Amino acid sequence: MERVCQALHSRIQSAQQAAALIKSGMPLGMSGFTIVGYPKAIPQALIQSGHAKDLTLCIGASAGDELDGAMVRHGLVARRYSYQSNKDMRDAINGGTVDYNDMHVSQFPLYVNQGVGPAIDFAVVECAAVTEQGLIPTASVGGSDAVVRMARQVIVEVNTTLPMGLCGMHDIFEVGIPPHAKPIPILQPEDRPGLPYIPCPTEKIAAIVLTDQPDRPAKFKPLTSTSRKIGENIVAFLKAEVAAGRLPENLGPIQSGVGSVGNAVLQALTASGFRGLTIYTEVMQDAALSLLESGVFRFASASAISLEEKTRERFYQNIDTFRKKIVLRPQEISNHPEVIRRLGVIALNTPIEVDIYGNVNSTHILGTRIMNGIGGSGDFTRNARLNIFATESVAKGGLISCIVPMVSHVDHTEHDTQVIVTEQGIADLRWRSPRERAELLIENCAHPDYRPLLREYLQSALSGGGQTPHDLALVFSFHRRFQETGSMRT
Repeated sequence: MERVCQALHSRIQSAQQAAALIKSGMPLGMSGFTIVGYPKAIPQALIQSGHAKDLTLCIGASAGDELDGAMVRHGLVARRYSYQSNKDMRDAINGGTVDYNDMHVSQFPLYVNQGVGPAIDFAVVECAAVTEQGLIPTASVGGSDAVVRMARQVIVEVNTTLPMGLCGMHDIFEVGIPPHAKPIPILQPEDRPGLPYIPCPTEKIAAIVLTDQPDRPAKFKPLTSTSRKIGENIVAFLKAEVAAGRLPENLGPIQSGVGSVGNAVLQALTASGFRGLTIYTEVMQDAALSLLESGVFRFASASAISLEEKTRERFYQNIDTFRKKIVLRPQEISNHPEVIRRLGVIALNTPIEVDIYGNVNSTHILGTRIMNGIGGSGDFTRNARLNIFATESVAKGGLISCIVPMVSHVDHTEHDTQVIVTEQGIADLRWRSPRERAELLIENCAHPDYRPLLREYLQSALSGGGQTPHDLALVFSFHRRFQETGSMRT
């Protein structure tokens, strides 16, 4: 009971009692960001009772299977916002049984705060503790502050497995609604202009549920020689930028997208010689925590810490030390264009495919089937001082080229992308014409097996002229070949 202030002891209920407050058709605002800090007991109680269906889930990013998987399998979800990564949720979206709107991570809380979209009946938020002032978040903040602020009522899951050392790691700053939004006074990643808790009037809290279910640990693919080579190529590029005077010796804050390639890039910094770097990102992964311990990074700002099990144990055991080196913010702040641009962030993200002119597809397979969502890659790509997209040159064991004539879906246009890196090499697209971009990407980044096809396509496209030459008949045949044979190769 020490995690719940005395004034709210009477609100403590079972998960079943709290879940009974939720009715069919309700929009629910949920905590959770990259499978960290999401509610578990209430979703399980809703599944057991089955009384509430056609629910709308408003979540800042991906949540665990108890929420994004099991509730879908039991037919309780009608609509989902914003970023997701669960296979069952993805299949339901692509199958048309769950409506989904993909949006930039920074825009989700903005829309919630402005009342754009569904009016949230209940915010269901996992926390480390509840005080009379507000809620102490978990190892993620995400959009929790926005859904708590705008929900009619709040259900709190207090997770007793979380270390109380998380108290003081958070910085909750409320921007406000335009045209009266406040400037965000963050001049360096370690600045903390906000509160260490999410404000929440006690009268708004309808129920408190005590839980002891930990987050499912993150799982990343092991590093490969290919992903290591990508990391080495990026480090080499950054060193060249420093040598040319285009970047400072400490680089400026780094943002890294979620996944094995992002981890590989951060791992490459271990032996790079860089020291005293900073992170300004949305998600901290295992490699980032290790770099904080080694001194390569001196400070990290994020919205969530997503770790594999052993790394998470180390994080919790040394929470007092990490609290001095890490701040966790709402996603509205971690991904805010104003701060990203001011700090001069270097953005590192992973695409599904890149075309020869630098357009990037981050979300769709063959233009129709969503994978996860755009997440924060758009926030950082458009506003970063330097943005880098890093990917293996081929996928599916070499059956698919990740460098294609024309992307099947556009998330980041050629106007926004700057540098593309694969294990084959680097294409610096800045200040390059479309034709120059095409040549660089084919010769530097495409896999040798696919360069003849891409050269053939470019030559055919060039014969038709134009600022950005394309041969649409060949584009369609390139993608149709994979649909019909399972390979892009001839």
